[in-house]
Amino acid sequence: MESIWVFPVFVGDFTLNMPLGAEVLSTQVQNGQPVLWAKVDTGAPIVERRFAVRGTGHQLTGDEGNFVGTFQFPNLSLVYHLFEERI
Repeated sequence: MESIWVFPVFVGDFTLNMPLGAEVLSTQVQNGQPVLWAKVDTGAPIVERRFAVRGTGHQLTGDEGNFVGTFQFPNLSLVYHLFEERI
């Protein structure tokens, strides 16, 4: 069965346990917390996926991965960009 799940996003490098093949749909701030939504197969095995968040104007290391999305904290004038490790 397919469903849409929400996952927390952290500033810096982090991992998430997600069903295999999960498709990231969007990343935004919800109730003050950055999150991502993904379409998942609820019966798929859980795998670890690696992500990185970098702020606008911050130096990139070159190993951030594939761009996933951008989210903002408008009241703080902060803009961050989410990447997923290349597989």
